[in-house]
This record gives sequence, structure tokens and C-alpha cells, in this order.
Amino acid sequence: MKLFIMEWENQTSGSDFILMGIFSHTPTHIFLFSLVLGIFTVALLANTVMILLIYLDTRLHTPMYFLLSQLSLMDLMLICTTVPKMACNYLSGRQSISVAGCEAQIFFYVSLFGAECFLLAVMAYDRYVAICYPLQYHNLMNQKVCGLMVASSWILGSFDGIVDVTTTLSFSYCGSRKIPQFFCDVSALLSLSCTDTFTFETLVFICCVLMLLFPLLLIVISYARVIMAVICMSSEEGRHKAFTTCTSHLLVVGMYYGAGIFIYMRPTSNRSPTQDKMVSSFYTILTPMLNPLIYSFRNKDVAKAFSKVLGKGKSRE
Repeated sequence: MKLFIMEWENQTSGSDFILMGIFSHTPTHIFLFSLVLGIFTVALLANTVMILLIYLDTRLHTPMYFLLSQLSLMDLMLICTTVPKMACNYLSGRQSISVAGCEAQIFFYVSLFGAECFLLAVMAYDRYVAICYPLQYHNLMNQKVCGLMVASSWILGSFDGIVDVTTTLSFSYCGSRKIPQFFCDVSALLSLSCTDTFTFETLVFICCVLMLLFPLLLIVISYARVIMAVICMSSEEGRHKAFTTCTSHLLVVGMYYGAGIFIYMRPTSNRSPTQDKMVSSFYTILTPMLNPLIYSFRNKDVAKAFSKVLGKGKSRE
């Protein structure tokens, strides 16, 4: 790994990459930039509050909420990987990013994207077991199994990040260094390489099949079984609660996987920098804000935990 880094630093010495960004300094774009900062602030607060609530309230110490806390942690890290650098460049008027900074962005972005794909599949399995096998739920989703599944999601995502970073380090970049994105995206970086990247692009496609389509297939199968079980429920209250929980998860899955498939599984010839920027901003900026809001506003347990924490705070005053 060190050999690759030294080689790439020699190739790119004295020249950083240029992030073209998504905003100019027109009044409309200044407003949109302010809106992104607002979304970033809400995402930062909402995900942090979600993690703290699940940690502090013992009623939320269940597999489902443990998985939700991991989702919030991943969203928190994901939005912090891209937005602060974009905001810094926009406000300072500089568009450059160092080689080390670019590689750090690639590693964290790819790792978190992959880990979240696998985690959403684990969350679907959790709902499948809870609804279809309620009596065996605590045995099938015990603390050890749940921890192992979450650790596997982080490890598999990190492995993909290491592969992408190591491979991009091996390429030569001898032409333009202007990346048509607001962060160092692998697909955007490949377009700048003067090395033949066909083999790596094929590898990326295979990884996308494993990280996007395979977990998505597990999610579809899990929820197909869940829907069948819910329809057969005799209790109207139980049916409503199950549908509410599953709808929240399916909404997140639709947003996340839809954007991921659009970005990474289209032919290179059909790519448009403008479209890529729009969709990338959706799932790297907007989705991390929406996830905790979707789960918290539609979940009575989270609302009760929030009220409990606020009540404790007022009583201390």
C-alpha cells in the first residue's frame, strides 16, 4: 500500500485535483448552498440525537434500534465526508483537494456506501424474523448474531473501500485534473486517467452487483414474506404497526438503492456529469437527513424516548 502511495504522489506531485463543485456565486446558487448547509445541520443534529436516544433509553436496547443507531452513524459519517470540504471550497473560493484528501474521501465514501447497503439488508432480515417468527425472534436475533451482522457490514464496506483506493492509486493522471463532481467520486476520477481502466470498471460493476443487487434481492424476498405474513394477521393493530415499520424501511431502501443503481450501474456512454451531481447530492446530502426523520416521526417509541429525555432535562432545571 505504501509503495502505491509513493508512486502516485510522484505522479501527482505539485498538482492537486480540482473539484468543480455544484454551485456558482449567482443568487440562486447562493440560496441553494445555504439550503445545503441547512440540510447538513439538520442531518448532523438528527442523526446525533437518534444515536444518543438509542444509547440512553433502555427501552430502545433492542436489535431493531441497535441497527437504526448504526444507520444513523453511517449517515453521519457519510455527510461529513463530502459536505464540509464542499462548503470550505465554496466559501474560500478554492476548488483544490490534495491527493491524500481525495483518497480519504474515496475510502470513506465507498466504505460507508457499501456498509449501508449491507446494513439495510440486515434490517430487512430483522423485520422478517420479528414479524414471521415472533416467538423465536430473541433467539434468532440475539446480541451476538446482531453484532456479527453489523460488524460484517462494516468490514465488507471497508474492504470495498480499500480495493477502490488501492486501485485508483495505481492509475496515472497525466491530463486534466478537474473532477466534474463536488467530491472525489471513483467514476468521475476514472475519466481523468490516461491508463486503460476497462478492467477496473468491470470490477466496479461486479462489486455493484454484489453490493447493490444481491442485498436488494434479499430485501425484496424478506419483505415479500413479511407482506404475506402481515396480510394473514388477525389483529388490526398488529397489522397497522407492522405496515408502519416496514413502510419506513422500504422508503429508505427505495431512495438509497434507486440512487445507487442509477449512478453506478449505467453504461459509461449514458453518463451525464450534471445528472451524476444531482443524484449524488441526493443520496450523500439529502438521504442522511431524511433517514432519521422518517424513522423518528413515524415511530412512537423514539418519540417517547425523546420526550423522556426532554422531561429529565426540564426536571433538572
